[in-house]
Amino acid sequence: MVFASFIGIFLGVMAAVHQNTWIDKLAISFSILGVSAPSFFAGIIIAWVFGFVLSKYTGLNMSGSLTGYDPFKGEVIIWKNLILPMVTLGLRPLAIIVQLTRNAMLDVLSQDYIRTAKAKGLDKNSIIYKHALKNALNPVVTAIATWFASLLAGSFFVEYIFGYNGLGKATVDALETSDFPVVMGAILFIAFIFVVISLLVDFLYVWIDPRVKLN
Repeated sequence: MVFASFIGIFLGVMAAVHQNTWIDKLAISFSILGVSAPSFFAGIIIAWVFGFVLSKYTGLNMSGSLTGYDPFKGEVIIWKNLILPMVTLGLRPLAIIVQLTRNAMLDVLSQDYIRTAKAKGLDKNSIIYKHALKNALNPVVTAIATWFASLLAGSFFVEYIFGYNGLGKATVDALETSDFPVVMGAILFIAFIFVVISLLVDFLYVWIDPRVKLN
């Protein structure tokens, strides 16, 4: 979600600032492509292309968990095994965030106070990132919170595709063996994460928009 948020917001801002240019059209095309590809299909394509066909250039593997065993160091963290699953899960929310950020930025950039800031001679980057972007983030933050739940569900399939020994794969394995206590524990843990994220989003609203108050 961090990958999707930062890249998506950046591309959305670039598309809005350079409206009707090749940057805008490229961002929109990428967004449409990302929305059209479900995670389980995108995962297979990404794993095959970057983990098999181009593996000697990317150095990435088709499958592999976060931890591995080194004969000298013992158990080690293999960070590169996070890249392909991260991109696969983040592709669809990234595409949505690009569209939402672009539309919200276009709306904010047409407001009177932005024209006033330009007339006063404020720096362009200050206008875009300090004044416009902050006021355009409300719908984006809402989308991030909503997509977080979808990512938690989608990770079940993505972990299977990449052979990733995570919570999703453990839950699916538990379903196959009718190990219901494990399934209930996993669902409870995921629900807890989603509730925490929803609470954090409510606090983010107050920081982003001073008009929103928590009573």
